[in-house]
Amino acid sequence: MNIKKHIPNLITLINLFCGCVALVFVSKGDFLMAFYMVCLGIFFDFFDGFFARLFKVSSPLGLQLDSLADMVTSGVVPGYVMYSMFARGGDQLGNQEIVPFLGFIITLGACYRLANFNIDTRQTDSFIGLPTPANAIFIISLQIVLDMYADSSLVILELLTNQWVLLLVTLGSAYIMNAEIPLFSLKIKKFSLKENALQIVFLVVSVLLIVWLHYIAIPLIIVFYVLLSIINNLFLKKK
Repeated sequence: MNIKKHIPNLITLINLFCGCVALVFVSKGDFLMAFYMVCLGIFFDFFDGFFARLFKVSSPLGLQLDSLADMVTSGVVPGYVMYSMFARGGDQLGNQEIVPFLGFIITLGACYRLANFNIDTRQTDSFIGLPTPANAIFIISLQIVLDMYADSSLVILELLTNQWVLLLVTLGSAYIMNAEIPLFSLKIKKFSLKENALQIVFLVVSVLLIVWLHYIAIPLIIVFYVLLSIINNLFLKKK
């Protein structure tokens, strides 16, 4: 029995388990623990592919398991968080029994992206559209920012409890995951300042934002990543 071939799939299932636990924390209103569990799941999501390549045991089963696990951790969880944000927010859109379910548009967008990713051969070294893990971190971090800073910032309170704003974020989230926008890879393949200038700028700015703004930095970093990629794409077109 080749134990090595089962290790990547086991790691993938741990990712799925983290997603399931995160859902329980969301149901209890403990969004910070849900955020930590999603981050842990994303950590394992990275290493299942790493070990699959290391042991040379990549398989179609592993590919499908990976997407199914991501569907929960990076698809259902952020959708549920946005559902909760709609439910706890104002009633600008009316009918509070129906409107919160709009949050699961994020889940639908993640599902479409994950299915498309499996058949898109262009996304081996970089991404086209925002990866579902990054999107999940962005969405959940909004609720954490609301929980931590609403009492001290009227702007944050007004923005993140306004259902029109939440709807815009929801639709934007589903769109950006599936948009034909190339995003630069964070992988550093060669130790060259020139070739990795974009990655270095991103990492330095991200660290500075975290030191300065703490949890507020998390959604800003995701937005910065997308904007920096768009600027880079425009620069490459001009060359």
